[in-house]
Amino acid sequence: MRLLAVADLHYSLPQYDWVVGVAEDYDVVVLAGDHLDLSSMVDIRAQVVVVRKYLDRLRTKAQLLTCSGNHDLDSRNESGEKVARWIQELNRIGVPADGDSLLVGDTLFTMCAWWDGPTVKEAIGEQLRADAARRPAHWIWVYHAPPDNSPTSWGGSRSFGDAELGKWIGEYQPDFVFSGHVHQSPFIQEGSWVDQVGKTWIFNAGHQYGAPPAYIIVDTDRRAALWFSAAGSQIVHLDQPLIRPIDPLRQAPKWLTSGDRAPGPIPG
Repeated sequence: MRLLAVADLHYSLPQYDWVVGVAEDYDVVVLAGDHLDLSSMVDIRAQVVVVRKYLDRLRTKAQLLTCSGNHDLDSRNESGEKVARWIQELNRIGVPADGDSLLVGDTLFTMCAWWDGPTVKEAIGEQLRADAARRPAHWIWVYHAPPDNSPTSWGGSRSFGDAELGKWIGEYQPDFVFSGHVHQSPFIQEGSWVDQVGKTWIFNAGHQYGAPPAYIIVDTDRRAALWFSAAGSQIVHLDQPLIRPIDPLRQAPKWLTSGDRAPGPIPG
């Protein structure tokens, strides 16, 4: 299975255009939250309309999976907690999102909401417990915030991760967690786009401006994960322990397609 993972597109239409353009090269496309941009001059309601159209196009090209981020919240639940109602309603157009789970072959995907209070947090816990009871060979989570005290959540002076996620990872040990939220982690000292906690691999592509976005390709058959960004490209081998510093990707593997192969020499 080949997966493309991005996050924090923040209403960057050129980045959405790029994802749409390469999506057919993948079995699964993961958009790990923060579709919208609260600082944009475009009204949030208009952003939702446009992003939904992009997601509707993407779902015809690959299996699309997503979750909400803190910029996506547009409503409140009965407990007064902020939620992304429009993300919850994406299953109406066939896009698994907050609170949904999907079995693809022998891999179970669990899409978790951004939580703003105890009600949604407890619902995520129940969702993970239920999916753990039917766990197949492989289990992947889509969860906007990376875990606390991880290089993938390091902001330069402190961690901006989710402590609850760290506890859940410790309890259930999923294969992969695709996240985002902390834009600068892959680009700063002591930060990273990848981490390994026990048997769990954690990914956060980071955020950059312009197209393409920073992105991660995971090939589960070749047991490899590759990170592409304006700052360089790196590779980790998922059948080996994570060793830092991470190797730069000096030459693109031949199995990469023209759509996801970086143009010209790979920056080291």
